[in-house]
Amino acid sequence: MPHGSYRENETRIERAVSVLRRPAGLMLIPIVTGPAYLLGGETAMAIAALCFPLALALLPDETNYLRQLVSRDRVTGLAQRDDIVLFLDKALSASARNGRTTGAILLEIDNFKLLEERFDHETIEQILRVVSTRLEKTLRDSDVAARLEGATFAIALSPAMRLDLESAIQMSTRIQQAIADPIPIGHAKVYVSVSVGFSLAARLDNPNGEQIMKAATSALIEAQRNAPSAIRSYSEAMQSRITSRNSLSEEVARALENGQIEAYYQPQVDAANRKVTGFETLARWTHPDRGLIPPIEFLPALEQAGLMENLGELMVNQALSALRKWDDMGFEVPRAAVNFSNEELRNPKLVDRIGWELDRHNLTPERLSIEVLETVVANRSEDVVIRNLAGLARQGCCLDLDDFGTGHASITNIRRFSIERIKIDRSFITRIDTDSDQQMMVSAILTMAERLGLETLAEGVETDQELDMLAKLGCHHMQGYGIARPMPFDNATTWLAQQQSSNVAPFHRKSG
Repeated sequence: MPHGSYRENETRIERAVSVLRRPAGLMLIPIVTGPAYLLGGETAMAIAALCFPLALALLPDETNYLRQLVSRDRVTGLAQRDDIVLFLDKALSASARNGRTTGAILLEIDNFKLLEERFDHETIEQILRVVSTRLEKTLRDSDVAARLEGATFAIALSPAMRLDLESAIQMSTRIQQAIADPIPIGHAKVYVSVSVGFSLAARLDNPNGEQIMKAATSALIEAQRNAPSAIRSYSEAMQSRITSRNSLSEEVARALENGQIEAYYQPQVDAANRKVTGFETLARWTHPDRGLIPPIEFLPALEQAGLMENLGELMVNQALSALRKWDDMGFEVPRAAVNFSNEELRNPKLVDRIGWELDRHNLTPERLSIEVLETVVANRSEDVVIRNLAGLARQGCCLDLDDFGTGHASITNIRRFSIERIKIDRSFITRIDTDSDQQMMVSAILTMAERLGLETLAEGVETDQELDMLAKLGCHHMQGYGIARPMPFDNATTWLAQQQSSNVAPFHRKSG
């Protein structure tokens, strides 16, 4: 049925239901019973008088009727965005009569792009179907769930007398818990989490369905800034923050120039003896008014402004400067790792620039690790990127393959790019201490690395138990919040001093 005629039919039937359900609708009984008497006598009139109210009671309400008519998503079988907006509009129009209110919840699978890079199309659709099924099981019968696009889902909440922040948060938490259970994929399991944003009609001025959805979208974006598994509610204060954040694109170039963007350092440790084996260098922006701004906010603005190479030069300079200072202080930090963007890797003068920086800081090339995303290695043919990476390897720099397991890099490419170490993506590390499938997957990666003569580093280590299991499996290096968060230079220096003086394993979750 064309969408337009569906809406017209829905409107006509809804009006009929609304009229018949009013007390005045009972005035139609004589109109029904009169003809019945003429056609069949008193018996027919009595039957009509009894059946007419029953027929009224059995008529579908607006909510259930709408649920039956919604169009469906091809993959999940859920409703679609227009149906959610229509549902909310009808619920709002009815709220003036019944005093009930409504709202919308939006959720999106965290790091979905990594899943798409890791799995084929059929598996991705299977994950979406499982998530949608679990989502529907958490809802009330009168709620409406929809798939918007990609890995984003929406819920139109059935009108209720008591729909407040607490109840919406409780529902959001139930959804997250239901989706968090492992999803079986062949002989393995996949763990997914969702970030959630919601908006309540009662917290908006003169809302309609479209406004509720837009507000929930803003709340979801805010939740994703704090992902994974964050929950955020829309408010006027949130809108002010979003407006302020949009203005950052105008400030980011100036921030890079005046030193607001600087290097933070996250320790990497030996799995066997917990000694420091290096630091990863990460960009952070300390805004004079807003404080620390995460990279997810300012890196896209830098990329759009064409300043990623400038940022890369700054990170290399500060990383080598930190190594030089730690050497002079007597700390043993074997190397510093720096992430290189595609823009930098395409620069034909990259190898000469890195050589000049190493000479300027009086450091040998093996002290610098260049981190390259696995997707770069998997997707590149013979071009300037390959020549640059080969040149850096010949110079003596270490090459780390970042986010291993997400980009389908072949063994041939790993060899061709002279990779020395692979960084196992955090998605393989989560719950490795309790999940046998995760253990088997990482064990296979470690075996492959050993056969190829590569070192390994596990990212995203959060607990002592995960670290112990990784060490037991034979992983060489560890990195993650469980060891220490990224820190500015002075804090990192203090952390190094504490590890040296205490002579204990550097695994203090509160560090940094």
